[in-house]
Amino acid sequence: MISPSLKRIKAVAWKEFIQIKRDPRSLGLALAIPMFLLLIFGYGLSLDIDHVPMVIWNQDRSSELTRNFILNFQNSKYFKITGYTDNYRDIEHKINTGDIMMAMIIPKDFSHYIESGKSTPLQLIVDGSDANTATIAMGYVRTVVSNYNVNLLSETFAAHGLKKPQNIDARSRIWFNMGLTSTWFIVPGVIAMIIMIIASLLTSICVAREWERGTMEQLISTPVKAPELIIGKFIPYFVIGFFDLVVGVLMAKFLFGVPFRGSYFLLACLSSLFLIGALSQGIYISVVARTQLMASQMATLTTMLPTVLLSGFIYPIFNMPQAIQAVTYLVPARYYIVVLRETFLKAGRMNVLWDETLFLLAFAALMFGLAVTRFKKKVA
Repeated sequence: MISPSLKRIKAVAWKEFIQIKRDPRSLGLALAIPMFLLLIFGYGLSLDIDHVPMVIWNQDRSSELTRNFILNFQNSKYFKITGYTDNYRDIEHKINTGDIMMAMIIPKDFSHYIESGKSTPLQLIVDGSDANTATIAMGYVRTVVSNYNVNLLSETFAAHGLKKPQNIDARSRIWFNMGLTSTWFIVPGVIAMIIMIIASLLTSICVAREWERGTMEQLISTPVKAPELIIGKFIPYFVIGFFDLVVGVLMAKFLFGVPFRGSYFLLACLSSLFLIGALSQGIYISVVARTQLMASQMATLTTMLPTVLLSGFIYPIFNMPQAIQAVTYLVPARYYIVVLRETFLKAGRMNVLWDETLFLLAFAALMFGLAVTRFKKKVA
């Protein structure tokens, strides 16, 4: 036999399901926005820097050595040679218009320097507007030049019948993301952002809507208690949020090719904690705001901005100032993103996710407690 409290929770939840059904646009957005965001971020946001546009001013045109050197850039996936030039004015114009990012000037005595064994000058002009991209692009140039030097040295020793001196042979072994694909890093973070934003935005208006429509007085006059009302309110949105999570995991795995190496059960449990906390936070905002407009604005301010900027979703936390790093400890998405990336890429188990689990549990308990405490069964 169902207890009276469970009956009341069921009644409130059923009422909320009916309300959601009567608002198909909001339901459609709740189901469509996650897929849209995954597509936009998965395909549109990439931290990989490939095909850097560049022009070359080759002042040593008659040399075979120079042509072989240029071939190293033509055959690299990191550079795209858009053309050749013969003056600085053209280089300046193309950089100013954004047609190229860098220009390489090969001096007319390039081959002479190489054949004489002297240090060979090479000029590189780079657009430094985007400092991070410029730094990475210059690193690519250094790598190509370094490889060319090694091959040239080997050929020189072989031509004279000498044995190349042995140097340190450093070999890298990359774990968890062998191809260094940024999509594998970004997509799990997008799932966390979706769950946080959708959950908070959906529930942030559910109580405020009751006040605006005048139906809250009817709920207050019923025997429904505050915890029962809160639980009943977020059960339908928990179902929607969990559905969004499933869609996100399936899209990540089968559409973007992100491997899932962890436990689905562990991910479901920790995701439930995060979802309960996010939903409770949304309801708390709804109780405090009293109007749908104010509630949605508060939810956006307290969920979207911290999740995107302070959770480690895109920007590494260790690169942030110390004061900002301290603030990130209060951002729930920071811990949930760790859970997602650990379970997706590293097969993370409970023994390495204890800290995240405890925080998500505390977050869910705190937000639910605040929502229940703040809600008062009175009109004024």
